[in-house]
Amino acid sequence: MKKLIAGVVLGVSLTAMAHGAGDPQAGEQNAAVCAGCHGQAGQKPIMGSYPKLSGLGEKYLYNQLVAIQTGDRAIAEMTGILDGKSEQELRDLAAYFDDQEMPLSQANPDLIEQGAALYRGGNMASGVPACAGCHSPQGKGNEPGGYPRLSGQNAEYISKQLKAYRGGERATGSNAAIMMDVAAKLTDAEIEAVANYVSGLH
Repeated sequence: MKKLIAGVVLGVSLTAMAHGAGDPQAGEQNAAVCAGCHGQAGQKPIMGSYPKLSGLGEKYLYNQLVAIQTGDRAIAEMTGILDGKSEQELRDLAAYFDDQEMPLSQANPDLIEQGAALYRGGNMASGVPACAGCHSPQGKGNEPGGYPRLSGQNAEYISKQLKAYRGGERATGSNAAIMMDVAAKLTDAEIEAVANYVSGLH
């Protein structure tokens, strides 16, 4: 019996390690305050300029929470929200939101063709790489690399972030240099098209 219990504990521990160090159930208890802006389970923000948090990737979410808490990523609406949260509480929040389903948005059909071409093939003429290379062909992101899921994210939020990377306002994080370089080569029309495309990508 002791061997069986030890085996179960080890299995649970290995599963937790594989998915990160956060506890989704513990995170849910601290997520109520987030619903005011990001919606229940981080799925339906009250404004299109706010991100959906559901299913973005635990590593990415944790890194962003830390950056916001330390002030490295300044977001006026988040001022004070994460004050006093421990590392474990941030990990738990990240695990909780990553555990939720990401609902798709409705893409504008007029922009899908241009957006798809950029997302899947980039723009060779201007040196823009394909988004799919880092964020996966289905837009599900790359958890080990810390690249977030884009599929289903609000187009307005994606557009806002690409412009922030392009303008240098968003310059923190392990992948920020890559995103700043990519965004610097995108036109406003390309940003609108690719943001629209990923919002309905599935």
